[in-house]
Amino acid sequence: MIEIGQTAPDFTLPATGGKEITLSELKGHNVVLYFYPRDNTPGCTKEGQAFRDHYGEFQALDTVVLGVSRDSLKTHENFKAKHRFPFELLSDSEETVCKLYDVLKEKNMYGRKVIGIERSTFLIDREGILRQAWRKVKVAGHVEEVLDAVRKL
Repeated sequence: MIEIGQTAPDFTLPATGGKEITLSELKGHNVVLYFYPRDNTPGCTKEGQAFRDHYGEFQALDTVVLGVSRDSLKTHENFKAKHRFPFELLSDSEETVCKLYDVLKEKNMYGRKVIGIERSTFLIDREGILRQAWRKVKVAGHVEEVLDAVRKL
């Protein structure tokens, strides 16, 4: 389990735009890493749109925003284009990074138990240290709360 004040676990994942993102290569910038269950679902769309709408403020604070789910790059590309997200979406189809950040949880879907991503956000500072973690995120007001935490770094 990762803890506040520890170095954030490093990873490399394929991303939209034909990119590959390695967390350690983003040292020198703050990073907001947000995990969400699925592309094109109501809550995930609202969360992505909120990050999009505040993206300029994150950029002004030298902060990279990255969305992560288990969806394919093709699905990510469509989701990103449809909602004009200015940040990259990372595909963790192997669940490697989801496991590193302990975001896979048992959920109840229509009476069946399934393993899914628990909506979670992690704030990593310029040195690669985990400064804040939000788990069981409720979308309303969340992005503003993250932005406020970035301002306090």
